[in-house]
Amino acid sequence: MAVIVQTKELAQTVIASVVAGVGVTLVFSIAIWGAARFVDLNSSRRPVAAGAAAALGVVALAVTIGSVIVGIVVMTSK
Repeated sequence: MAVIVQTKELAQTVIASVVAGVGVTLVFSIAIWGAARFVDLNSSRRPVAAGAAAALGVVALAVTIGSVIVGIVVMTSK
């Protein structure tokens, strides 16, 4: 009997896509939050907290860019 749809591979693909989509969106929203908090805290003259928010934003942005690069590498290698 021929297999029309390989459900195991399809389920893995769907789960990986959902996890990656939600994960990248969450990390990018943290980057936006860090940038907004940096602006707010910087205008309130709180340099240490502003620096921490900026650092968090930069790290989250780097993770976002890294995950996009990994995704492109995975897609082009298969």
